[in-house]
Amino acid sequence: MAAVERALAAIKERDGAINAFTAVLPERALAKARTASGVLKGIPFAVKNLFDVKGLPTLAGSKINRDLPPATRDSPLIERLEAAGAVLVGTLNMDEYAYGFSTENSHYGPTRNPHNLDHVAGGSSGGSAAAVAAGMVPLTLGSDTNGSIRVPSSFCGIWGLKPTFGRLARDGSFPFVNSLDHLGPFADSVDLLAASYDVMHEGMAVSGLRGIDGLKIARATGYFEENAEPEVYELVKEAAEKLGTKQTVEIPAAGRGRAAAFIITASESGQLHLPNLRKRPQDFEPMIVERLMAGAMMPAAWYLQAQRVRRWYYRLVMKLFETVDVILAPATPRPAQKIGQETFSIRGKEMLARPNTGLLTQPISCIGLPVVCAPVGKVGGLPVGMQIIAAPWREDHCFRVARALA
Repeated sequence: MAAVERALAAIKERDGAINAFTAVLPERALAKARTASGVLKGIPFAVKNLFDVKGLPTLAGSKINRDLPPATRDSPLIERLEAAGAVLVGTLNMDEYAYGFSTENSHYGPTRNPHNLDHVAGGSSGGSAAAVAAGMVPLTLGSDTNGSIRVPSSFCGIWGLKPTFGRLARDGSFPFVNSLDHLGPFADSVDLLAASYDVMHEGMAVSGLRGIDGLKIARATGYFEENAEPEVYELVKEAAEKLGTKQTVEIPAAGRGRAAAFIITASESGQLHLPNLRKRPQDFEPMIVERLMAGAMMPAAWYLQAQRVRRWYYRLVMKLFETVDVILAPATPRPAQKIGQETFSIRGKEMLARPNTGLLTQPISCIGLPVVCAPVGKVGGLPVGMQIIAAPWREDHCFRVARALA
């Protein structure tokens, strides 16, 4: 009960500056806290507002979804966390329909980075990361299609998990791209990240795993070095050295994997929202409506070819995991940009900020690999994170490495 009361007080005190929450549920939370029991007893948590929460419309960061009837039950992942004793305290801001990397939402306002309020928190799960980084709650849930857990984890300096595609059930969440969407947790510690994951899935428990003996760990070079600022990549090198490895590996065709993800994202999301694009285009976020329209008009042949490239790229990357168990790579090319900033520079090359924030995450989510995002330091006073990447279904490898870094 005391932890929930502290969380509610922290939200009241701090969220006016951060703007992470879109709904706070004190009555529900205090009632649940009185009877909570289990391995997560009394731990307050909040969820990205694309999760169904009984009694609330599932906003998915949008204006249009305000007109939906309230959800009649909680998302299964919320039910599992609460069955283990965790207590839901509210819902969190995001990019509209999860289509973005910054949580600069014109309907609900931008979520601000707790490390510097002039900077973005990342996206699309920006509220989820900022709420943890600001100390309002220790645990949140978000989604990751092209980097929406790893980008805000990196920008806000916290732990995040994108599980293997399909590992956590997506029932009770509003979709973005059906063939790419993942759900996963953020936490203020590796231990809590692991504990929450264990209660949400059925399979190997990761909470008790320790040690990296026998793991073959390599640092990604090539694309992942060339598309990160030198100071960011140096922190990844330092983390690799802390783990005792100097082995490197190049993930082949990562740029092609990212290109396939772009096409699949645009096509599937455009088709999903086509009815409302026809009837209510003025009610969409200005930053995404044209991308959704373009995706809805994309030729089917492009989409089919992108899925072929995706399968080809998957086979190439799987060959790497015949010789290594874990690959380390930067999560973001640079620290968080300022709110409203349209461009940034990577190794002297100027590029659009919003789409290119996912330069290093899209090639990984395209093929559904599990990733723990670990904070590895700061550049210019702002956090940056590292992707700990493993083969499908080997979240245990990710957590063993994460614990060695914690």
